[in-house]
Amino acid sequence: MRLSTRGRYAVMAMVELAARARGHSCADDSHAPGAGVHEARERPVSLSEIAQAQCLSVAYLEQLFARLRRAGLVASARGPGGGYRLALAPEHIAIGTIIDAVDEPITATRCDEGSPGCLTGNRCLTHDLWHELGEQIRLFLQHTTLSDVVEGRVCGRALPPAPGTLPGTSPETA
Repeated sequence: MRLSTRGRYAVMAMVELAARARGHSCADDSHAPGAGVHEARERPVSLSEIAQAQCLSVAYLEQLFARLRRAGLVASARGPGGGYRLALAPEHIAIGTIIDAVDEPITATRCDEGSPGCLTGNRCLTHDLWHELGEQIRLFLQHTTLSDVVEGRVCGRALPPAPGTLPGTSPETA
C-alpha cells in the first residue's frame, strides 16, 4: 500500500487536535481513553504545539493544515493565542476524509492512476487482488473517525471472515 508521510502526518496532527479538544494531548502518557472529555470548541492549538507533541515539522504542518482548512476539517484563528481547532466534532471526521483532504491516494496496486496497466501496459494477474485490498483499507478508514482513535476504539474493528468462508476451511474445522 502506498501511504506517504503526508497522509500519515495529517492524521497524526488531526488526532492530536481532537485529543486536545477533549482535554488531553497524545503526548500525555497519563491519558486513558474517555478521560477528560470537554466541549470540542476549546482554545485554538498552534501548529508549534502540535509539531512538538507529534515530533513533526511546523513547516510541513503549515502545508497540511492549509489543505485541511480548505477541505473544511479545521478552522483557523489568527492573532495571539491563535491556531487551529476542529471545524466538526471528532465523531464526524473520518480518517479517510483527512487522507483525501491532503490528496493522498490510498492504493495497493503498483499501477499509476490512468495508466494502461501494471506490467508493460497490461494488467497483471494480481491487479484485482491488490485493488480490492486498497478498497478494504479505504472502507476501513472511511468508517473510522477521529473520535474512534482518540477514545481507543480502533483495535478489534478488523474482523476475520466467518468460519467456513475461506477456501479450504469449513465451519466444523474452524
